[in-house]
Amino acid sequence: MSLKQTYKVTGMVVGALILIAVLVTSWYTVDESEQALVLTFGKAGDPVVEPGLHFKMPWPIQKVETLSKETFTLQFGYEESEGEIKNFPKETKMITGDEYIVLADLVVQWKITDPEGYLFNAENPKEILYDATSSSIRSIIGSSLIDDALTSGKAKIEGDVRDLLTNLIEDYDIGISIIGVKLQDVELPNEDVRSSFTAVTDAREMKNTKTNEAKKYQNQRMNEAQGEKKAIMSKAKGDKIARIEQARGDVAVFDKLYDQYKTNPDITRKRLVLESLETVLPNAEIYIMKDDGETLKHFPIRPMEGKAKADEKAEEKEAKADE
Repeated sequence: MSLKQTYKVTGMVVGALILIAVLVTSWYTVDESEQALVLTFGKAGDPVVEPGLHFKMPWPIQKVETLSKETFTLQFGYEESEGEIKNFPKETKMITGDEYIVLADLVVQWKITDPEGYLFNAENPKEILYDATSSSIRSIIGSSLIDDALTSGKAKIEGDVRDLLTNLIEDYDIGISIIGVKLQDVELPNEDVRSSFTAVTDAREMKNTKTNEAKKYQNQRMNEAQGEKKAIMSKAKGDKIARIEQARGDVAVFDKLYDQYKTNPDITRKRLVLESLETVLPNAEIYIMKDDGETLKHFPIRPMEGKAKADEKAEEKEAKADE
C-alpha cells in the first residue's frame, strides 16, 4: 500500500470516528426524576426538566450535567445504614439557653432547585448544608430553655431551625431549597442527669396538679359560700318584708283599737283585759263579778264550744258515710 493510500484510509477512519463521536454526543436523555444543565463552552444555559431524548451540539462544544430532582435527606448527628444507627454525640452536644447540656439530632429534607448554583457557586454544597444545619440547631437550642427542648417546645424549635436554615442557604446561594426539618431526639447526656431531671419534672407536675386541685377546691368553696350568702340575703329580705308587713298589721289593729278606745274607753279597756287574760290563761274559766262580790250570771262558753266542735265532727263523719 502506498503512502497516499495509507493517508486516505487513515483519514477515512478518523472521519468515521469523528462522525460517530458527533452522533453519539449530540443526543442525551433526561429521566423523569432528573434535570439537565447544558454547558456551551462551560457557560450554563437554562435547565432542562422535560423528560425524554434531547439534541445538543456535539462535544466539546456542549456538554450536559445531569442532576436529580428528588428530595434528599441529611441526617445530622447520626447515620442510619442497613437498619443500623450510628450516633455522633460530639456533633450533637450543645448548651441550652439556661445552661443545660443536651444531645440533639435532626433530619433535613432538601432538593436541588437551581442546578447552575449547585454546580458552580460552591465546591461542596452538601458540606455547606451540613455546617449550616449545625449552626442553625445550635443557635436555636442555645436560645431555648431545657423544658422547651425536652417537652412541648419541640415544634417551635423545629420551625425556628427551618426558618434560620432556609435564610442561611438563600444567602449562600448554592442552589438548594429546604423542604423540611424534623427533630429526631433531644435528650440529656447521661442516665444520672436524665433521672434527676425526670425527678424534677415529676415534682413540678405534682406541684401543678396540687395547685390546680387547690384552686378547684377554692372555687368550689367560693361558689358554695356565694350560694349560702345569697340564700341568707334572700331569707333576710323575706324576714324583713314579713316583719314590716306584720308591723303594718299591728299598727292597723292598734289604730282600730285606738279609735274604739276613743269612742268607748271603759268597754274597750275591759275587752282588752279579757282578751289578754284569755291569751295568758287559755284554759281558765272567767267570771265577771259585781262590786259587792256577787257573781254575775254567765253562759258556760267553753262547754258549749266543746259541744259545738263535737257536733261538727259528727256531721263530717255522716257526710263521708253518705258519699
